[in-house]
Amino acid sequence: MADHYYTQSPGTKHDRQVLETVLRGCKLRFMTDAGVFSKTGIDFGSRVLIDALELDENGRTLDVGCGYGPIGITAAKLAPAGHVTMIDINERAVALARENVHLNGVTNAVVLQSDVYESVRDQAFDTIITNPPIRAGKVVVHRIFEEGAALLKPGGSMWVVIQKKQGAPSAEAKLEAVFGNVEEVTKEKGYRIFRARKEQ
Repeated sequence: MADHYYTQSPGTKHDRQVLETVLRGCKLRFMTDAGVFSKTGIDFGSRVLIDALELDENGRTLDVGCGYGPIGITAAKLAPAGHVTMIDINERAVALARENVHLNGVTNAVVLQSDVYESVRDQAFDTIITNPPIRAGKVVVHRIFEEGAALLKPGGSMWVVIQKKQGAPSAEAKLEAVFGNVEEVTKEKGYRIFRARKEQ
């Protein structure tokens, strides 16, 4: 069976390429490779999430399942006085994200290899952002919601993008169960953006 992106060490043959794009008014360049999510271009769900994001300009943000970095790097550009931590299980994605942080002149972000939250359990965040790894299955996606809630500061928010046909209704129900609230911020072409807030 071929590797997919939710793999710690992809065995797929390398196929490096550079993408140039504009996200939230920022011209950005990304090095991508085989064995990572959406290697040929920024996926539509990530774009919808990026366009919807509202960040505390001084806040600490965590990008869960960062891939080669488009969401986390854009977040760092949007909140230059804040700090972004980007995590992914995929070692190839982590190496690319680190490369892309430098490629885009970002100085307020760090990239860590992490199985879900393993590498950041001692930290607290104002915002958690995720385009969750649907291929990893519902158990992993729901762990991201449950365990992420514990890492959010009181009043902090979790932002999630998920496609209706890939489980948006069950994701919404799970966020409601975990946080006691969930808001659909926007939806576009079947992709829904949810924000759940941790109580003060």
